[in-house]
Amino acid sequence: MKIDDLTISKSIIESYFNKFLTSLEVDAALVGAGPSNLIAGYYLAKAGMKSVIFESKLAPGGGMWGGAMMFNEGVIQSDALPIINELGISYNDRGGGYYTIDTIEATSTIISKCVRQGTIIFNLIKVTDVLFDEKNGAKRVTGLVLNWSPTEHLGLFVDPLSIKASYVVDGTGHPADICSIITKKIDAKLSTKTGSVIGEMSLRAEEGEQFTVSNTKMVFPGLYVVGMAANNVFGGPRMGPIFGGMIMSGKKAADIISSEFKNTKK
Repeated sequence: MKIDDLTISKSIIESYFNKFLTSLEVDAALVGAGPSNLIAGYYLAKAGMKSVIFESKLAPGGGMWGGAMMFNEGVIQSDALPIINELGISYNDRGGGYYTIDTIEATSTIISKCVRQGTIIFNLIKVTDVLFDEKNGAKRVTGLVLNWSPTEHLGLFVDPLSIKASYVVDGTGHPADICSIITKKIDAKLSTKTGSVIGEMSLRAEEGEQFTVSNTKMVFPGLYVVGMAANNVFGGPRMGPIFGGMIMSGKKAADIISSEFKNTKK
């Protein structure tokens, strides 16, 4: 077979822009491709929702690749085992309800399952702002404003593009970028004690795991928060290299959103 360079370029450009065009209006737009949003993307697509994830870095997966202190092993607890089993991730029983996972295998598997289920992931795209509507004095997030990640790093003043979404999920981890945008740019309050991002506490794994899941919820009309972003927004402790809470947070977010989505379609 003769390889033609122009055909290669044309194939990539046409395929990518077709993928992008079909993602301009979606049911759910997830910001950040860490484990919580990847799990959420898997279950949202499984529920029949048109979903897309935007990741500012080159590789999806967030901090899960590195395990703990660059030892590529992580811990999950027995509560998260049903999800791990559904995805086909290998694990070792350490006793007492603790299980270790190879974070390289786990992260790559979750990414693959998410994409194969039907959620599109765009890497190297930075969410710089939100779209919102205001009716009768009530504001609601209705979409995202996007730009290539390198434009920010290079200090380039390039106008962005926008997409529409019925639901937006902040899975940006420790920074909780989208929640911060809400409080800074549209003069609105989050459903936290202070009305803004409270900030995360020091590491306490047991409390952090519980806090992550319990605070996976809507934080502003149209905007939901998962994973470490939930801890940061609501002021909970971080949990370190145990990933069960992150995984369960993603599934909980998908369950809540898909349930609401079905109710709006009735």
